[in-house]
Amino acid sequence: MPKQKEPIYKITFINKGQIYEVFAKQVYTSDLYGFIEIEDYLFGEKTKVVVDPSEEKLKAEFQDVKRSFIPMQAIIRIDEVEKEGVSKIENGDNIAPFPTLISPQGSRGEN
Repeated sequence: MPKQKEPIYKITFINKGQIYEVFAKQVYTSDLYGFIEIEDYLFGEKTKVVVDPSEEKLKAEFQDVKRSFIPMQAIIRIDEVEKEGVSKIENGDNIAPFPTLISPQGSRGEN
């Protein structure tokens, strides 16, 4: 009986106006209402000769992160994939975040 491989997930979400694409072993609905939890991030092998700067930036950003809580409205897509790919950050010029009731400046419509 063949051993079943542990699933790998590709998660695409909006963060700070940019599109993040990361790979992880664990993705599930959080106990915190309205959030998705991501654990066990996967990044490319350290032995690669070619270094992708956006993947290096993501490695540094998530280096000491045990678990991330991403708001559901920031999630673009979650895919279960056969193998890990290259994590990346893309410019989010053509993607608008889901509307929220909180303004970016923290004011509530006051001038």
